[in-house]
Amino acid sequence: MSIEEQVAGLYEVLHRRRDTRREFTGAPIPPDALHRVLTAAHAAPSVGLSQPWDFILVRDGTTRRAFRDHVHAERSMFNAQLDPERAEVFSRIKVEGILESSLGVVVTYDPDRGSPAVLGRHAIADAGLYSVCLAIQNLWLAATAEGLGVGWVSFYREDVLRRLLHIPAGLRPVAWLCVGPVAGLPDQPDLERAGWRNRIPVEDVVHHERYRERSSR
Repeated sequence: MSIEEQVAGLYEVLHRRRDTRREFTGAPIPPDALHRVLTAAHAAPSVGLSQPWDFILVRDGTTRRAFRDHVHAERSMFNAQLDPERAEVFSRIKVEGILESSLGVVVTYDPDRGSPAVLGRHAIADAGLYSVCLAIQNLWLAATAEGLGVGWVSFYREDVLRRLLHIPAGLRPVAWLCVGPVAGLPDQPDLERAGWRNRIPVEDVVHHERYRERSSR
């Protein structure tokens, strides 16, 4: 494969990636593919090479239903804060695929990994958390390349998830990722299709030399 083909393939995966909700088939994930995806996540860069992440693979139906019920309750609380017009738009948006996906992958952050002196974190306390997000992005892109979908669930309370999965108090659950084969990936992100928000043009977020105020946000 030429360099040009490799570059084109990378950009194709980047732009094909979606936050998947409705498209999961429930089919099993081939073990070799899952191993490659988790290995790609573990290959992410991390501050001070601390590798502060762990991946909890959740297949148990009882656990997943309990988490789904919690997410639905949080969704209802958020919906109650919206004005009627916004609530109508929100009603068309699915925020999780916990039971429809083949697997839940919970990614945690361990701030003590690599302590006491984490090289590069002394001035930016959140650098370790950023590292975990890089691992999640690696996982997402690798899953997309493997033909799998990923949906990041964010409608949850960290303490609830911590208790559900017996996560130690010092660790932070950063993401519940719904992962599995999909019937396909939509051309347009769900939130754009539902009319929640539109993507900002890249020209509006690029600044030269100094930050400049935008006329609208």
